[in-house]
Amino acid sequence: MTDRSSAPSAEPYSPQRRTALLLTGTGTAGAYHAGVLRAIHEAGVKIDVVSGHGIGVVGALFAAVDGVQKLWDDRGFWRAAGVRELYPWRPALKLVALALILSVALVALPLAAIAGGLVVFPIDFAVKMIGVSAASGLTERYLRFAASAFAPEGLPTWLPRLVVLVLGVAGAIATVGAWLGSDPRRQRGGLWWRILRPPLSAASAVSHFWSITWDLLRGAAQLTQPAREDLARRYIEVLSENLGQPGFRELLLAVHDLDARRDLIFALVNERRRRDLVRRPTTEEADARRAELLDLSGIARDHLPDAIAAALAIPIVTDPHSMTFAPDAYWRGETHRVSDRPACVSRLVAELARLDVEQVVLVSSVSSAIGPHTLAPPRVDGKGRISEYLQSSEAAIVRDLSELNTRGGPRIFTIQPAHNPIGIFDCSGGFDDRSDRSQPLDELMAQGYTDAYHQFIEPVVGASGDRVGQQPSSRTKSRT
Repeated sequence: MTDRSSAPSAEPYSPQRRTALLLTGTGTAGAYHAGVLRAIHEAGVKIDVVSGHGIGVVGALFAAVDGVQKLWDDRGFWRAAGVRELYPWRPALKLVALALILSVALVALPLAAIAGGLVVFPIDFAVKMIGVSAASGLTERYLRFAASAFAPEGLPTWLPRLVVLVLGVAGAIATVGAWLGSDPRRQRGGLWWRILRPPLSAASAVSHFWSITWDLLRGAAQLTQPAREDLARRYIEVLSENLGQPGFRELLLAVHDLDARRDLIFALVNERRRRDLVRRPTTEEADARRAELLDLSGIARDHLPDAIAAALAIPIVTDPHSMTFAPDAYWRGETHRVSDRPACVSRLVAELARLDVEQVVLVSSVSSAIGPHTLAPPRVDGKGRISEYLQSSEAAIVRDLSELNTRGGPRIFTIQPAHNPIGIFDCSGGFDDRSDRSQPLDELMAQGYTDAYHQFIEPVVGASGDRVGQQPSSRTKSRT
């Protein structure tokens, strides 16, 4: 465990102090979060505020309404079948790739026909040498086939037409898809760049989240899933009405506004803490807080679906989410592009300090450090390359934050694995070079569970003299 406040003057952990849980990461990092949340839930560790960005928003939203079981149970977020396609390749991209492969195969047909002679002639010669008369004439039949194939009405005529048809259909579908999925605002750049969209899609991740959320909120009732806007309002009502009750926690989420070039903070806290969150000492800061802070218990409650879609949108590799502000909001009805920002962990810590949080439990699925002679072969697949960069970047961000010792800031306790072979897009599991075997997401959840006990619950909470800070409460769906 890495503790940035290891200086002698730092105060030890205490369950009496206001504590926040901060979940950071992308993709499969949420499975590790689920294991940590399960351990914290079972141990009864007191958590006052849950916060997160990226896939950490999923864990934070479930933890805020006493619904963490929906992360790991048999039909939960990380065990349901839909998790295998959390960030699929964009269908248009797969279609174009398939069209290119098919076109290359079609162009290679004449070469394959010519290469067939290299097989036919030796076989015909061999069977004639051993006196098999029934197989004689193989060469003659091949020559007749080649003559008909390369006749003017054969391959030279229909093969180019077929290649053009395949590429044309793929290009048309990609163009229509780019037009339908384009940003509602005017775009700069040629048509080619509009067709060349990000390679992955976050739509499956967003849909999967709302499906599991509906399973949580509906309880045993067999009802049709409502629209996301209605489901978001129901979620906010449940959290607002039960805030302060055992198992229910204040909520703080962060996404990034690409157009405003600033982070957006979505918060749902109790009334007294709301005043702390919107403190405006100067005119400049007052203006910045109005631009960045969205109170989910107020007029911004309809933006919860935007917060989720933006948090699950990965910079560059997926399309950003288009968020339209209310006409009476600071941005006056503008439509902005919003997505996750992996480096916004420090911003969340600063916002938690505004809420008088004294202790932060930071959970990251990336390994803390790699020593000598532990290098593994770099991944060459598309998702693997993206995954390695994002994981390396997050490791550096978490390490810098953990080692930072800001006077007066909250103390940070970090939970992260010593080794994690699963990439952020390996939703069906990854391959561990060290043990030469496949590792499913279930093992990543189990690893988070174990790390939470070994790195935080036993050495930190147990050493405080009060192991149980808050007993696990009843399921959310029984309250709804």
